[in-house]
This record gives sequence, C-alpha cells and structure tokens, in this order.
Amino acid sequence: MKIIIDDDIPFIKGVLERYCDVEYMKGEDICPENVKDADAMMVRTWTVCDASLLSGSKVRFVATATAGMNHIDTDWCRRNGIYTANAPGCNAMGVVQYLYTALFCVAELKGISLKGKKIGIIGAGNVGGRAAAIAPKFGLVPVVCDPPRAAVEGPEGFHDLQELLGISDIVTLHVPLYEGTYRMADENFFSKMPKNTIFVNASRGDTVDEAALARHLEDFSALVLDVWHGEPHVSEMLVQAADIATPHIAGYSLAGKVNATAAAVRAFADFASIDALKGFYPETGLGKEAVSRFLDTEGSQSEVAGRLADIFPINEESALLKAAPGDFGRLRTEYQYRTEFYV
Repeated sequence: MKIIIDDDIPFIKGVLERYCDVEYMKGEDICPENVKDADAMMVRTWTVCDASLLSGSKVRFVATATAGMNHIDTDWCRRNGIYTANAPGCNAMGVVQYLYTALFCVAELKGISLKGKKIGIIGAGNVGGRAAAIAPKFGLVPVVCDPPRAAVEGPEGFHDLQELLGISDIVTLHVPLYEGTYRMADENFFSKMPKNTIFVNASRGDTVDEAALARHLEDFSALVLDVWHGEPHVSEMLVQAADIATPHIAGYSLAGKVNATAAAVRAFADFASIDALKGFYPETGLGKEAVSRFLDTEGSQSEVAGRLADIFPINEESALLKAAPGDFGRLRTEYQYRTEFYV
C-alpha cells in the first residue's frame, strides 16, 4: 500500500514505513499527477482534497491531521468510496489557551479590567465548551450560544445570538464554517454589540464579513484576529488595526499537533488493519512540561497575564505578522509549536 504524507505533519516519520510504501511531500506540492497511484493520503489544511485532486486516482483513504475538514469534499469522497478522517478536538485547548492569553494581553495593553466581565461564547463545541467551562477560573462569566446543542439539551444555560451580543463585554467565535455560519458576523451582528466590546475570532476567517468588521473598528475596545478571509493573502489594513493579529496559529500547540498525528495514524491503522498502530501515540522526545504546563489563575490580573505570556508570548507573534503581513504563509509554516496550559 502506498501512502502520501504531508512532510510537515510532526512526529510521523518512521512510523508507517514498515507497513507501507511512504512518500513525503510538501502539502502545496500534492497534485493529481503524484496521487494517482497512491492508496492513501495523510494531509493538512494546505491540501484541498476534492474531485480535482482525487478523480481517477487509486486513493481510498484520506486523513487530515487537523480538527477541521473544510479542505476535504467529504460528500464527493463518500460517493466515490473514499474513507475520510480528521482529528476533532485535537487542538481545542490550544485555541482556548490562545483566547485567554490574547484577552489578558490586550487587557494589560489597554488598561481594561476583565474581572466580572461577561464573555459571549458563540459555539460551544470542543473549543467553546472548554472555554466556557474554565471562564470562571479567570474571573469571567460565560454567556453561551449554541443552537444545535440547545435544541438537543434544552434551552437552560444557553442564550440566543441577539441576546448574547447585547449583554456581552467580550464576544468570541468558535463555530465551524458552513453555509449557516458563513459571514455570520455581518453588519447586523456588529451593530448589536455594545460600544467597547472586545471581539475575538479564532475559528474560521469566513465566519466574519471583513468589510462590516472594518466599518466597526472604532466600536471595539480591543480586536483579536487569528483567522482571515483569503489566507494566506490577508487584509493588511485589518492586520494593522487588530490589537492582536496572528497567522492562524491559535491551535498550533505542541499537544494539539501530537494529538492530531495520533488521530490520523490511528484512523489509518483501523482502515488498513494494522493492529500495532491502533493505540499509537507519538514519542516527542521532549519532557512533559514542554507539552503542557499548569497555569495558576490565582492573583492579580497582571500576575495572571504574566504567567500566560511566559508560556505563550502572543504579543511577539502578533508583532511578527504586523511587521510583514505578506509573510503570513511563511510565518504559519515556520511557527514553533508552543506549550499548552491546563488549569
């Protein structure tokens, strides 16, 4: 069996070689010509897996070492007998870490007190659910909107979107991208938010109408953006306008990458009936503290902000993108996976 693997998936080299004919290549170099004789693929978000890539190939398995699957046409794959797999929740705590590190960073930069503020969390899945659960540890009050969960679990504990926008001091998006969330943050959305709200988007760039966002820049007390329309060709104006601007690295924690690689390999092991790899977990060669560190949330806001920045110097990452917005792709590709926290 031949498998093509994105060369930038970490901790995977040497894992499958004894079972398969393995070919590594850069995600952007994967094309119809070099997948036509492959049986399986392991990719990241750089590789769009649809009819234009896979039609006429031997491929019957595609795993993405990412939480999201927007780059895979799962309907087309299913109709054509191609099994697909992803790593849901693999980087959820990394995104939660990004959210709270960014909030405490901008609060310190702009003299904003976060204590007792309402954090409006739109989407309470793997990321949003965790963000809501630990909000009280940071002195914040979670306000949650998740219509699919509310429909199943009942309305208690959930707010509708209009109510959330009207009462929240912080609004943060944690929704997947599909027709119902495409540009959901539009003119009407931003007009419902009170003045001096903090707005964060670390979900998908196209959940936001960037033209509407631009018209409301002066309404925010702080703006944090990790995801963008048209990546890697992003709006330089919005990069400079945001208080924190980063190149889609919210989920780029070491733990998240380890989890994603583990999920992809395990999915392939199930597909190919490789019993020895069905419980696979990568050996990083790094100490436990390099993967996840305890975060003490007790103390003043400045003390907590300092501890967060010590683990993840987010302002330095933002400065790199602000200095060279045109290097978005390179900055994302060369990003050094960071340590997560747990509380």
